[in-house]
Amino acid sequence: MLTRTSGHPYIETILVYYEGCNIGDIALMKSTFTHDVVHYFTDHAAVIGAESLAVYWSKVGPRTEANWKLDHAIVQDDEAVIEWSMRWRTPEGNLEHLRGTEWYLFRDGLIAEIRSYHNNYYLHDQRNRALWDFDYVGRGYRADLDTGTVEK
Repeated sequence: MLTRTSGHPYIETILVYYEGCNIGDIALMKSTFTHDVVHYFTDHAAVIGAESLAVYWSKVGPRTEANWKLDHAIVQDDEAVIEWSMRWRTPEGNLEHLRGTEWYLFRDGLIAEIRSYHNNYYLHDQRNRALWDFDYVGRGYRADLDTGTVEK
């Protein structure tokens, strides 16, 4: 298992993805995804497909002046787990850091799935304590207190 912020092909792919997010470059983001990539979030529905995900970030990033940085990564087999920080502008206009973690699945060297976990004060809602649309039961995750999915 490797712990680093660069030097592994998967980490390098994530860095290119973040660069694309930071500058709003749709083609650059798409170059890091499988065509059927799925990005799961804790605060809204999953975004499915390379075009949809790249367009999503090209619109969302500029609204909040978001800038992402990979802070720490671990790679094993076809998975990478990272800690990230995002500098962004709050609804009140203040600059702030938001921190979180993402779990990546790779297929043929490209990002096939992203599961993003963070706790944003501005999106405080009980529904945002789990990934929306993620099949917890089908993936074998603990689901003894709920149905394994988050309703919208």
